[in-house]
Amino acid sequence: MKSVNQTPAEDGAIYVLLSFEGPDRYSLAGGLGVRVTELSQTLASLGLRTHLFFVGDPRAAGTEALMDGKLTLHRWCQWISKYYPEGVYQGEEEKIYDFNDSLPWYILEHIARPAAAEDRAIVVMGEEWHTAETMSRISDLLYYNGLRDRAVMLWNANNTMSFHRINWGRLAYGNTITTVSRYMKHIMWGLGLNPLVIPNGIPSRLLDEVDADAVRRLRRLAEGRMFLFKVGRFDPDKRWNMAVEAVARLKTMGQNCLLIVRGGIEPHGGEVMQNARSLGLVVKDVRTNVETPEACFGAMEAAMPADILNLRFFVPDWLLRALYRAADGVLANSGHEPFGLVGLEAMAAGGVAFTGSTGEDYAIPLANAVVLETDDPAEIADYCLFLKGHPEVVESIRAEGKRTARHFRWEEVIENLMSKLGYLSQRQGLSWRPELLRVAHSSPVSIGQQELQEQASLGE
Repeated sequence: MKSVNQTPAEDGAIYVLLSFEGPDRYSLAGGLGVRVTELSQTLASLGLRTHLFFVGDPRAAGTEALMDGKLTLHRWCQWISKYYPEGVYQGEEEKIYDFNDSLPWYILEHIARPAAAEDRAIVVMGEEWHTAETMSRISDLLYYNGLRDRAVMLWNANNTMSFHRINWGRLAYGNTITTVSRYMKHIMWGLGLNPLVIPNGIPSRLLDEVDADAVRRLRRLAEGRMFLFKVGRFDPDKRWNMAVEAVARLKTMGQNCLLIVRGGIEPHGGEVMQNARSLGLVVKDVRTNVETPEACFGAMEAAMPADILNLRFFVPDWLLRALYRAADGVLANSGHEPFGLVGLEAMAAGGVAFTGSTGEDYAIPLANAVVLETDDPAEIADYCLFLKGHPEVVESIRAEGKRTARHFRWEEVIENLMSKLGYLSQRQGLSWRPELLRVAHSSPVSIGQQELQEQASLGE
């Protein structure tokens, strides 16, 4: 049994994370912001000096020290962001230019040189296509200043978005390329790349007990009907129409359903809701400006009766987890999913995840999840009917799903990361080696961090 290091010590390296998204509400556009926030906070909670650079809220402090100084937030591009108040991706091209042009020099002078003076290594990890050129420039600067051999550099692909904008030869020359699933690894093989796989994780707190009263109220709202839930961006890849057509199919079979959905602001959402109405489903929008249980449940109850409740408000973490747990099925039925964070979050809450068959490496058919292999709405409907007639299978899936989720806590993922860093540092000839064994596997450890969700799962 691995044991917890009760007094975590620094391992001789400084960890630097680069991402467009980050922990500010201004910066949380989807799953990437949640990933880097949770990863950086968990690294810091393990005693590792960590810096997170991201396109931050222009009204917040440019630099902010957290977690007893172990975690430093660097809000980049603020002078540009003040002209683009609607979020991280407004003014995207101007921000990319500034990110590429200014951030490498800052890391050289304020992190790499001081680290070398303290005889420390640095580990630099860039996320997604926005940081690809930045990572190459950092590698070049470190090389020309005699510091490249003191740095381990990784660039991570969470998705295939804007792959056409990346100079792969340049990026791979100076960085080790990683990705989040075997599915993504296989896609990248087609580009002549062979990335290391380091999966996404979930915070330990997601394994805590779900609000039982919220679960009861949600089931009461469903009034004994089959209850399904779906959350994600309104993107055709998420197969929203498959979900609503499955509900319509069940309704024609005499199996009335309640589908609760939370999408984004993408125009595809209008098409999905129109499709649902054309199928004879009653769709109601639900709005509230208050996140308390009474306000949220009051708004949902007032919208009933309906076949589909379209939540048009920020869904707080307590309600999201209750929806995962209360539903008979959480429809994470994407056709292209690099990892599938929603499915894993649902499993952590004790929910029944309906996943696709792409990047969801954690999903085992009818053991810990329902794994869909087609885009046919009948497949969802048939599985719903099967589960309704086999409650013992449902309970087994819920229990095994929660056990599976424990293996994807960020503390566990970081052990995986450290093993990869050990290999890379050895290959590079560094004397530094990361500490590998830091956390116990017998029970989850809560790191007590702030709730994140600016609809955390919308960019799953």
